[in-house]
Amino acid sequence: MSSAGQWFQPVEPSPDASVRLFMLPHAGSGAIIYRDWERLLPADIAPQAVTLPGRHNRRDEETYEDWDPLLDALHEAVLDDLDERPFAFFGHCLGAQLAFRLAIRMEAEPGPSPILVGMSGWSPEGFFQPTEEQSRMPDPELIEWIKKLGSFPAEVYDNPEMLALVVPALRADLRVAAQYVDDGAGTACPLVSYGGKSDPLQERPDAMSHWAGRSPDYLGHSEYPGGHFYIDSHAEAVTTHFSQRLQRLVAAAAR
Repeated sequence: MSSAGQWFQPVEPSPDASVRLFMLPHAGSGAIIYRDWERLLPADIAPQAVTLPGRHNRRDEETYEDWDPLLDALHEAVLDDLDERPFAFFGHCLGAQLAFRLAIRMEAEPGPSPILVGMSGWSPEGFFQPTEEQSRMPDPELIEWIKKLGSFPAEVYDNPEMLALVVPALRADLRVAAQYVDDGAGTACPLVSYGGKSDPLQERPDAMSHWAGRSPDYLGHSEYPGGHFYIDSHAEAVTTHFSQRLQRLVAAAAR
C-alpha cells in the first residue's frame, strides 16, 4: 500500500511551482540518482523522486518482485499524492518502463493523467530485457554480469558495503523487469526520449526510434556521449531540454 513508506523525495512538493514532476530511477536504485535535479530544474517545476520499497530510506520494507503489484502500488501512491496541478513523469531504465505503463494506465481510467512523459535509457523495442534466471544468479556472477552490461554506476562495484545494499533491491527489480511484456500500447500524451550513444543495453541501433509510434505527439530523441549512465554526466543538458518542453505544454494548456 502507498501508506507503507515515503515513496517521494522531497515528501512535500514546492507549493510555488506550477507543475509537478515525478522521477523514477533505474533498477536497484532510488531517489538518490536524481539528487542534482532539484537545483537544475527551474523553480516553476516541483520535482519528486521515487524510491521503491527495499532500498535507501525504505530498506526495511519488503521489495516488490512482480510487475503488476508494483505498478498497482506506484499508481496508488501517485494518485494519493496529486493535487490540482498538472504533472509529468520522467524515468530512466526500469523507471522508464514504469513511467510509460503508469501513464498508459492513468489515461485508461477516469481521473488525472500526465501531460508529458520523459523516457531515458530504455525503449519497448530493441533494448535488453533480463530473465528470471539471470535475476537469481549467485552474487559474484550477478555482479560480474551487471558490470559487463554497464547496468550500474562504476563506483558501486568497488564498494562491498554498497554492493551488499544494492544487490537485493537489484535482484527484485530485475525480476520485475523480466516480466515486462510489450503489447504495442502507446500514450495519448506527448513523449520525449533520451539516451547514451554507447549504451550497452541498447541491442538495436534503431531502438529509440520506436517511440515515434507510441504517441501522437512524439517530441523527439536526444542522444548524449556515454553509456547507460550518460544521465549522470549530462544531467544539466537533460533537465534543460526536458523542462523547456514541459513548460511549453503547461503554457499551452493555460491558454
